Amino acid sequence: MPISQSGDPAPLFTLMNDEGKSVSLAGLSDKPIVLFFYPKDDTPGCTVECKEFRDARAQFLDKAHVFGVSPDDMASHQAFRDKYALNFPLLSDPGHAVAERYGVWGLKPSGNHGIFRTTFIIRDGKIARVFEAVKPEGHAAEVLASL
Repeated sequence: MPISQSGDPAPLFTLMNDEGKSVSLAGLSDKPIVLFFYPKDDTPGCTVECKEFRDARAQFLDKAHVFGVSPDDMASHQAFRDKYALNFPLLSDPGHAVAERYGVWGLKPSGNHGIFRTTFIIRDGKIARVFEAVKPEGHAAEVLASL
């Protein structure tokens, strides 16, 4: 499936967060949503990216909901969250169905399937901005500047 683009309706989903609570895209309409897909908990690039979103949390609070999404299970998310004091929800997509619907799951150069590091800003149920081939360093600031 091709990657979702600006102007496309945001694929709806309901996923469990790192606290075992259900999060539904349809239930979040009060402000924009930053949905960043990352490959794996507690790996170098993903850790940098998540720590930057953690450190910018106060700046995001009034501007957007922030969610990290990976195929890791809830236990992995909890351990990752606790290890780095992450202060935003991590959503578990273990069957990568949501990643597929957004077009960010596919065959990597390594020959394995996985997530392509991609961030979406969603406004009023539509994709407002897409960041593809994200470099973890400086990404949270880049997203914040575009809100």
